[in-house]
Amino acid sequence: ELHRYIAGIIEGKKQKSLAVNGWQDHVHAFFGIEPSESISDLVRDIKANSSKWVNERRFLKDKFRWQEGFGAFSYSKSQRDTVIKYIMNQEQHHNRKTFREEYLDMLRKAEIEFESRYLFEFYD
Repeated sequence: ELHRYIAGIIEGKKQKSLAVNGWQDHVHAFFGIEPSESISDLVRDIKANSSKWVNERRFLKDKFRWQEGFGAFSYSKSQRDTVIKYIMNQEQHHNRKTFREEYLDMLRKAEIEFESRYLFEFYD
């Protein structure tokens, strides 16, 4: 239900939602974005609106909020189907890997330099 809501936020901002799915501790949103829209603004709107939606429906005992920050990766059109399949198979994928392992793998594959001590403060 949350994933459909997030897809609706993306579409409501006149962007193209390609796939939204996740696992217990994170969400993947794959979308096409117009050059006039910033990724940061779209993610801010997704987080704000979906947090409000979750809290209004009292899905959790405690107040829900997203962590600070986000990861964003770009993909070519030729990778589209592979990325959609990856996102839609999160449950199966996370039977083998934690979110931490998944995210570090994504950074390495994209050849993004990072210091892991700063990546997972919200987990520790």
